[in-house]
Amino acid sequence: MTRVWKWNRPVTVREVLEDLQRERSIAYTTVMTVLDNLHQKGWVRREAEGRAYRYEAVSTRAAYAAALMNDAWSQSDNPAAALVAFFGMMSDEQRQALRDAVRIVQGPDSREEREEREAPQEQNPGSAADAAGR
Repeated sequence: MTRVWKWNRPVTVREVLEDLQRERSIAYTTVMTVLDNLHQKGWVRREAEGRAYRYEAVSTRAAYAAALMNDAWSQSDNPAAALVAFFGMMSDEQRQALRDAVRIVQGPDSREEREEREAPQEQNPGSAADAAGR
């Protein structure tokens, strides 16, 4: 999947093979079998091109990682504790990325609006005295 995601376009077995052979020796049939297995599992779709296929990822790498995290989290008997443990393993950069992601998911919200919403509500001193005198 890494090779398919890397190009972000439909790829042939030959292209993946040539890329992998830069690092190690691997057979064409091995790559073909792996891509066929990924197709059978629904991870890639393929389209015939002559006597070969072009393979394309069904989802992004980010969506795949999110699905893995969601699956692992949902398996926990204590999801809150699992999240605390997970956050404890994160680097400072990962925690900052998490904060950024939460801001994106929460939507646009100005700093002033957040501060106004979170600030304790002040009462008009006159009305508090009037209310106490009644």
